Amino acid sequence: MSLVKPWPVQTLSLDRLGLPPEHPTLPSLLKAAGYDTALIGKWHLGRPPEYGPQKSGYDHFFGNLGGAVDYFTHKPAVGEQVPRDLYEGEVPVDRAGYYTQILADEATAYVRSRASRKDKPFFLSLHLTAPHWPWEGPEDEAVSRDISDLFHYDGGNLETYGRIVGALDAAVGQVVDALDKEGLGENTLIVFTSDNGGERFSNTWPFVGQKTELLEGGLRVPTLLRWPARIRPQVQEQVTITMDWLPTLLAAAGQRADPEYPSDGENILPVLEGDLPVHPRTLYWRYKAQWQRAVRDGDWKYLKINDNEFLFDVAIDQRERANLRYRHPEVFERLKRQWTEWDSAFLPITDEVFTHGVTPDIQADRYVPHTAQRIAPGGGRK
Repeated sequence: MSLVKPWPVQTLSLDRLGLPPEHPTLPSLLKAAGYDTALIGKWHLGRPPEYGPQKSGYDHFFGNLGGAVDYFTHKPAVGEQVPRDLYEGEVPVDRAGYYTQILADEATAYVRSRASRKDKPFFLSLHLTAPHWPWEGPEDEAVSRDISDLFHYDGGNLETYGRIVGALDAAVGQVVDALDKEGLGENTLIVFTSDNGGERFSNTWPFVGQKTELLEGGLRVPTLLRWPARIRPQVQEQVTITMDWLPTLLAAAGQRADPEYPSDGENILPVLEGDLPVHPRTLYWRYKAQWQRAVRDGDWKYLKINDNEFLFDVAIDQRERANLRYRHPEVFERLKRQWTEWDSAFLPITDEVFTHGVTPDIQADRYVPHTAQRIAPGGGRK
C-alpha cells in the first residue's frame, strides 16, 4: 500500500490508505492491451472515492472492498449497525446466501457472458475469501448469528474447515466447468493459488508454521495452472513467488510491465514451457509480528524470529528442525548480511506500523516457553 499524501501517523486511518490509481497494475496493463477486466471477490486495496478496483484497471467489480466479511451477513464486523461490505462497482448491494457461492455464481455469469464475445480477450480475478475466518460452512447460518467477533477465536474445527474448503473447491469447479462449456477452456490460462500459508485448521504437511509466520508453512501456498493450448501437464519444481504472476501473465498476453514501474518478479513462462531450466532464486521477506526476517537463497534459508536465528537447508529439511548456523557459519553470515542490505532499501518498520500475528492467548501451540534458550552461542548446550 502507498500513502497519497503525508498524513501524520497518529491521525492515519485505514480509509486513507490504498493503491494509487496512477500506479500500473496487471488489470490496467491488460486493459490497455485490449482486454476486458473484472474482479469478483476481495479487493482490500483502498476504498472509494480515492481508490477502488475500477480506478486501478478493472472494468467490472463485484465483491467486498475490505479484508474479510461474514459468509452470511456479508458484513466486516458483528452488529446490526455495521453496514454490509458488498458492492457492485461502487454501489452497495444486498444478496442473500453463502458468500463463496455468491461469488462463484457471479464469476460463472461473467464467463458465460464471454461466449458471445470470443473475439475479445478477458482477464478475470476471482478472489474468494474462503477459507478465511469466521469458521462457517455453507449450512452454518445459525453460527453466523451467534458469533461475537469476526475473528471467531472461540469457534471452528476440522469438520467445519473441511466444509469451507469443500465449498471453495466446488466454486472453482463450477467456474472451470463454465469455461469448458462455453468453449473457452482450451486457450484460457487458469491460475489457482493463495495469498498466504494455512491458518489454524490447515494441514500444511510437511511444513510447520502458518499465516503471519515466515516458517515454510506460512510462506508456501498451493499453485495449480491449466492452459491446455500452451502448457503441458507437469509437476514443477521451480521456486516462484507471488510477484512473478505480473510478468508471467503479461508475457502470456504478449505484453510487458511498464518500464517506469519494473516488476520485482520473474516471468516463469519459459520454465513452464520447457524453454528454460529450473534455476535457483534469492527471495526476501520481513514481517513485524515477532520481528521476523527471512532469506531463501537456493536451498538455503536464513530465518530470524525475535532474537533467535536459524539456517536451514529447506530442500532436505522441510520441517525446519536442523539449525545449521554453527555448521555453516559462512553461509549464515552471508545470508544475514544480504538481508540487511536488502532491508536498507525499504522504509523502516516502526512502532506505528500495523501487524497481525498469532499470540499465545488465542492459539495454545504458540506458547512462550519458560526456558527461552537451550543452545549457547557457538553451538554448545546450556
